[in-house]
Amino acid sequence: MLAWLREQRATGSVRFEEQQRFWQVFGYAEAQRVLSDPLVFSSDFSRIMPAQPDFELFSKGNFVRMDPPKHRKLRGLVSQAFTPHMIAGLAPRIAALSAELLEQQRGAERFDLVDGLAYPLPVIVIAELLGIPAEDRVVFRRWADVLLSRTEQNTLPLDESALEKFVPTIREMNDYLLAHIRQRRAHPAADLTSKLVSAEVDGERLDDQEIVGFVGLLLIAGHITTTALLGNAILTLDEHREAAAELRSDPSLLPSAIEEVLRYRPPFPRLGRMTTAAVELGGHSIAGEQIVILWIAAANRDAAEFRDPDRFDIHRTPNPHLSFGHGIHFCLGAPLARLEARIALEALFARYREIASIPDAPPEFHNPWTIISVKHLPVAVRAA
Repeated sequence: MLAWLREQRATGSVRFEEQQRFWQVFGYAEAQRVLSDPLVFSSDFSRIMPAQPDFELFSKGNFVRMDPPKHRKLRGLVSQAFTPHMIAGLAPRIAALSAELLEQQRGAERFDLVDGLAYPLPVIVIAELLGIPAEDRVVFRRWADVLLSRTEQNTLPLDESALEKFVPTIREMNDYLLAHIRQRRAHPAADLTSKLVSAEVDGERLDDQEIVGFVGLLLIAGHITTTALLGNAILTLDEHREAAAELRSDPSLLPSAIEEVLRYRPPFPRLGRMTTAAVELGGHSIAGEQIVILWIAAANRDAAEFRDPDRFDIHRTPNPHLSFGHGIHFCLGAPLARLEARIALEALFARYREIASIPDAPPEFHNPWTIISVKHLPVAVRAA
């Protein structure tokens, strides 16, 4: 995929894709411009999506696909629970979970890093925040795998047949989450779902259907990014042994290394927007009601913004990558993902003096056009 993106960017930062009739953005400055202007570049695709009750229910509270002013109101509810103080307070629990999960691998010379740590750690953390049983994480993983199962390179799911294969999973999610929300409405607890149930927007409580999209988004997006980040970090450090050795000798470099992993292998390679009015972008005139695909994976390697962009450099500064987005839709869970990744990597380095991929058991990857992440990552380890 990187080779294709490099070729596309070389022909221009903004291009029109004739076959599918949408615009593609490969340059950093242009991608940042789009993400900075939600009034012209809308996140709401509902007007071109086919009517489907299960998707409409899930989308009702999904603020990622909303524009101002509704986006501001609904995101504001959740952001109250994702304060820096709250995130920092999770550090002891994240450290304890990391230790518990790695202790389960005691004595093993090989294990799957995703199954053993990168998946269960963030999903347990977000499930506990929401008050959802963490033991159901096998179900959550199945949901995420289905939602990430697209095989097309560029096709957008804009027709009923493309959506149909996701309907059973979305329906199952909706039913599961509605039951949890109703249980919390009847029996509030000290968790985020209970806070959403009692929250008010403009003096009105959210109904159960609105909260489904909130909780579903937090549950799925709340673990996918960290799972991808941890897997990508170990994979990238295995490819760059000098950087791994430097991090072991100086763990204070971990935050900058994590940012470089995010730039080098962004979990989500692209984002979609739709123009609400005619606009100029990258020397092109784009009409209203046009789909615009932002290639984050290309923007993060734009030589106009990043020196020697194809080199992995844990000392890179500044590092204004777009992997967590930009502007009003900047990833709400970014501080949590960064914290989880740092603590988990610290735990791995403390426990193992060597973590290496296995030639006879190569990684299994998700479809990179949907998510840049390993689905399974067998590693060989040597205890410290």
